[in-house]
Amino acid sequence: MKKNVFLISILALLINCNLSARTIKGTVTGAEDGLSIPGVSVVLKHNSSVGTTTDIDGRYSIAANTNDILVFSFIGMKTKEVKVQELDVIDVALETDVLEMDEVIVVAYGTQQKTSYTGSVVQVKMNNVLQGAVSGVSVRKGWGRRNKKEIVAYDSYYMPEAEINREGYASLSENGYKNTIKAPLSTFSIDVDAASYSNMRRFLNDGQKPPTDAVRIEEMINYFNYDYPQPINDHPFSINQELATCPWNNDNLLLHIGLQGEKIEMDNLPASNIVFLLDVSGSMDSPDKLPLLKKALKLLVQQLRAEDRVAIVVYAGSSGLVLPSTSGNKKERILNSLNRLSAGGSTAGAAGLKLAYQVASENYIENGNNRIVLATDGDFNVGLSSNSEMEDLIKKEREKGIFISVLGFGTGNYMDDKMEIIADKGNGNYAYIDNIMEAKKVLVNEFGGTLFTIAKDVKIQIEFNPAIVESYRLVGYENRLLNDEDFEDDKKDAGELGSGHTVTALYEIKLVGDKTLKSNKGKLKYQTSILNTLAKAGDEVATVKFRYKKPKGTKSILLEKVIPYQSSASEEMSDNFRFSAAVAGFGMLLRDSEYKGDATYKLVTRLAQGSKGEDQEGYRSEFIQLIKLSEHL
Repeated sequence: MKKNVFLISILALLINCNLSARTIKGTVTGAEDGLSIPGVSVVLKHNSSVGTTTDIDGRYSIAANTNDILVFSFIGMKTKEVKVQELDVIDVALETDVLEMDEVIVVAYGTQQKTSYTGSVVQVKMNNVLQGAVSGVSVRKGWGRRNKKEIVAYDSYYMPEAEINREGYASLSENGYKNTIKAPLSTFSIDVDAASYSNMRRFLNDGQKPPTDAVRIEEMINYFNYDYPQPINDHPFSINQELATCPWNNDNLLLHIGLQGEKIEMDNLPASNIVFLLDVSGSMDSPDKLPLLKKALKLLVQQLRAEDRVAIVVYAGSSGLVLPSTSGNKKERILNSLNRLSAGGSTAGAAGLKLAYQVASENYIENGNNRIVLATDGDFNVGLSSNSEMEDLIKKEREKGIFISVLGFGTGNYMDDKMEIIADKGNGNYAYIDNIMEAKKVLVNEFGGTLFTIAKDVKIQIEFNPAIVESYRLVGYENRLLNDEDFEDDKKDAGELGSGHTVTALYEIKLVGDKTLKSNKGKLKYQTSILNTLAKAGDEVATVKFRYKKPKGTKSILLEKVIPYQSSASEEMSDNFRFSAAVAGFGMLLRDSEYKGDATYKLVTRLAQGSKGEDQEGYRSEFIQLIKLSEHL
């Protein structure tokens, strides 16, 4: 009887607790500028398993009781706690955290006491080496074990200002105009990577313009999906084109070419053999690195099916297998393995790559999706560290049918150039995760495109008609250019297209005038430029050719399409045309391009606002806000 009364009392208590819970809503903004902040973590203080994040407009909704305390936290902002009490709407303004800097060095384990100092110092001693004239150094004090018996005190130091200078980007020289008579062919590989856009956004949200080489215009354009029709034939993508007056130069035309990859429903995707290759080195000990990485991969785990398999390999001072290949329906086991990860040690990137490929090979699924997902800040400093060595390793392994995608995290020591090489040479794609909303975009909304390849080695070659086109320039794709002879060479690697992915390319075109035709005559000693009847007819601007291979194929398939000469005003064109032009114009402004013409922040804002479309996920609205923010920096 007593037992029954006790159970009834407990049940009543639980019911009362549940009844007292209610939905709390609100908006999180920045205290300084009043702008909404997406991706803010909102959790219950005494039950951190209950939480949510703010959406693109900074809004959140969470179930809480009267006695609960909400904790609001975001990278670079001061954490704020608010008592729920009788409130149903709680709006919060977060202040910029100027005192605490992200730590990027892990020296020891154990219980630690932390003291921070700010200002300038003349000399700092690090690992018994004297360092001089460092500004803004913070000191972290604590206790750790030298061996099983001896416990020693230690100091570790971090220098955020110096770390910022360690970010690595491949040098990029913008494409210039090419004379159609001398160079009628333009050949390049597609690019579905979008890392440059989210990385650029990170810089702007931090109040600074991104480095010029960090701005890759084609990745900014291809960050967005476009409203192209699905393919209706046996090929895995549809081909779309538009031609109109160039918005930033009314004397030129802008050619828009778009590919739409076939969208395969989740239930129809082949089984996956995925190996998470995770960097847990000391450089990952920062809120925007390993903790964000773990949250991001938890989103991906929720997408897995019973037929999918996941293994986890980590690397720091050495590499190891944290989770053997496990069925996707054992989510709790996979998530527990992620939760146990912590950062420390150096970065044995090469050893980790080799072990990940070994695990992927041992669990290879015939006719399945065999892929490594590398998550890192790219700071490889032990083992294979040169780009050429890593490239050779990746190229050798991709022939076995195991592809690799890369997720980049963090700031300060971010090595963009190394991660781009790994993804490009590993038949994968590359994304930069700067907040949990971006993780949702890449790993949930675009899950199929991120992990499932529908066409590989996709190349584009355009032959321009010299009777109409005096010269042309490809906007972006500087590190994707191919030699003309590479187009028909099936041994030449090119980009991959994922399920549902769109790829967009823009050409700015100068038209032929009477003076141009006369100036081209008689310049060459051993050849003459004689146009045939088709060119002189003047109703074709160009012919575009595509080559691609099936995911398991070795021989390419050729497609060809004629682009007619039907020019219109840019205002009359589709949202696809105008929005891609707005993104390209913004990219040129960020790069301070010599080809930006009459492009201004007001022009690209007007183009983007007029072509935003439905924008269900809010990505285009966010882009417009970034333009306005950049204008005022």
